Amino acid sequence: MNIIKLTKIEGNPTSHFGFNGYSTEKIYQVSQTHTADAILFHLTKVDHPYTKKWITTDEDIHAYNQIIQQGHSFGAVEAGEIIGWIICEYREWNNSLFIENILVAEKQRSKGIGQKLIESVITQAGKLQCRLVELETQNTNLPAIEFYQKNNFEITGINQKLYAGTDRNEIALFMTRDIMPDKK
Repeated sequence: MNIIKLTKIEGNPTSHFGFNGYSTEKIYQVSQTHTADAILFHLTKVDHPYTKKWITTDEDIHAYNQIIQQGHSFGAVEAGEIIGWIICEYREWNNSLFIENILVAEKQRSKGIGQKLIESVITQAGKLQCRLVELETQNTNLPAIEFYQKNNFEITGINQKLYAGTDRNEIALFMTRDIMPDKK
């Protein structure tokens, strides 16, 4: 298996990836407390079985290819086939790399591929002298949250309305990893 810089995703390799999603027995419940002087958010790990599956559409692939053109995305390739990717957008306005999507084929998970993809992005962010790498996940995706925490990401934001009006009962969690200290 090799990690390469992506130039374009041909076709839709996710049709061969198997289960695209996650299952968990625990999630983070998000609550809020208001006092006269503060608004406090609480993340509490609770027992709550949750499974989410998604389909990567041709429109998604087209959007990813637009981002890939920036030159900051990577793929995992084995026997000439893509088995995973990490799609990243450089954001000049806040000097960051934003992980738009990370996905590894079902049979290839838990083999360190996601780790190698993250390491490639961290190296790229260092070369660009980015302040941070950022991503968004859901309070229901405990496996992803724990993976990112093992890779020195921390939860730095909550958006309770990002999925409002959808059929998903999820809350967006933003996670960041510092790369370069802020220059003051």
